[in-house]
Amino acid sequence: MPMSMIRDLRAAVRPSLRHPLRKTPTTYTSYDPTRDHTASSAVVDCAVYRDGRRVDDRDCLTPRGAMSQVRESGGFAWIGLHEPTEAEFAGIAAEFGLHPLAVEDAVHAHQRPKLERYDDTLFTVFKTIHYVEHAELTATSEVVETGEVMCFTGPDFVITVRHGGQGSLRNLRHRLQGEPELLAKGPSAVLHALSDHVVDGYIAVADAVELDIDQLEIDVFSPAAKGSTRGTDTGRIYQLKREVLEFKRAVTPLLRPMQLLSERPMRLVDPDIQKYFRDVADHLARVQEQVVGFDELLNSILQANLAQATVAQNEDMRKITSWAAIVAVPTAVCGVYGMNFDHMPELHWKYGYPMVLTGIVAICFTIHRTLKRNGWL
Repeated sequence: MPMSMIRDLRAAVRPSLRHPLRKTPTTYTSYDPTRDHTASSAVVDCAVYRDGRRVDDRDCLTPRGAMSQVRESGGFAWIGLHEPTEAEFAGIAAEFGLHPLAVEDAVHAHQRPKLERYDDTLFTVFKTIHYVEHAELTATSEVVETGEVMCFTGPDFVITVRHGGQGSLRNLRHRLQGEPELLAKGPSAVLHALSDHVVDGYIAVADAVELDIDQLEIDVFSPAAKGSTRGTDTGRIYQLKREVLEFKRAVTPLLRPMQLLSERPMRLVDPDIQKYFRDVADHLARVQEQVVGFDELLNSILQANLAQATVAQNEDMRKITSWAAIVAVPTAVCGVYGMNFDHMPELHWKYGYPMVLTGIVAICFTIHRTLKRNGWL
């Protein structure tokens, strides 16, 4: 059975909810070289840059036209796509000679951050992180939302593939177009700007998550909140730990690719641009240390919260035991005098009843004061 038919069957059988970032194609067609498949509906923007400036030409609005301009007059093409299907990406992959393994990763998404080289093309995967605003952290709050950006970097082209509703690159493109001296360095300048954009997003999310952890720490250790939040703090802490773990999965695997881009000479990376990758790697390392610190701090908060719950349970048991000790006195006395024997002392004594009651009250009061003084009540 052809591989394309196998992929069709898998796409039809798998529920779409298991792949929230993937846009499942309704039909699949193999690449036909006689048709212009590069005019994809998934293309968000397509442009040619020459000497750091965008070429204003209608022929550059399609990937095939952009590459024709590049081959004729120089410069490089930057093509941005959003959640392309296999059919939509097939023509672009054939036009630019992209490796099938990288194309499959770019279309299906859900990849680990990485840097791979295929012949004359660098394939980089970034996890984007977006902070979800919330009025109050609960046991079901979504704190971070993830997406993906893949970048194909060649000698004369850059192809960015974005998955997820967040992480638009429109502002990044406009900012770069305002810095022609940087954009003139070629495709590696776009790769650096993209990595810097993603890591800056990590820094912003880390600062916001730190505020959530600070607030959670205040809630857990606040004396006024102990009684009201005893049953909900554990769920909130665990939920925040899960979100921090999602954050960690995006940050930690990216450390090695950034180190390679900043330290190892690469033919596709301009030497002047490589210096800028060092700054990105430093920022990423700082964020990674923050995320690891968040995880350890949440572990400590969770343990402290569980210890508080244990102490609270012990206090409840002490109170129950104290009242049981007090109630045991009248129970014992009444039990003795309720046995209904004929020959029992004090049964016919005139002051027996008030004296027994007085004795019970006195003993109970003494026990109560003693327990109160020792902090049991």
